[in-house]
Amino acid sequence: MALKDMTSDLKRLDTQIDSLEEALKPLIEDLPQISNEFPLLDKAKMFALTASAIESLLFASLRLQGVNTAEHPVMTDIKRVQQYFAKIKQIEEGPAQPAHRTLTVNTEAATRILKADLGENDSSLKKRLEEKLAEERAKALLNSMQKQKRPAPESPSANSSAPEKKQKNSRRKSSGKNNKS
Repeated sequence: MALKDMTSDLKRLDTQIDSLEEALKPLIEDLPQISNEFPLLDKAKMFALTASAIESLLFASLRLQGVNTAEHPVMTDIKRVQQYFAKIKQIEEGPAQPAHRTLTVNTEAATRILKADLGENDSSLKKRLEEKLAEERAKALLNSMQKQKRPAPESPSANSSAPEKKQKNSRRKSSGKNNKS
């Protein structure tokens, strides 16, 4: 690449950096004022984005100067900002929900506690409790029976077809006897 070609690129880069400085200037100068207007999560996003922009510019500047950025402290700052972004994303998504319920209720123990607590005075509540328990037991029994059922075979076996043929033949013979009389 000729020197003449690089000078035009460098001039364009210089003007782009100047325009970037002008664009970032209001944000950086009024950062405390602007941040007070936002909710906490948006404020965290704004600070993380600002830090990311500054660290990215510093990284680009170091790369242009030919510095080995892999061992430079700017990399630790960039990783720190990335961790902030990960934390913000985790907060936005909320706590991870388990795929299925992890706790189960021991209904027998709950029943004993409720029966003991109700005493002799609340017979109507006891009756309703016993009805609910019977209903729950019936549901559990139906569910367990449905899980144990096996699907019926699709085709009849060869052994079952032989008696059917004998029955058909015997019906024909008996119907023939009735017609003769």
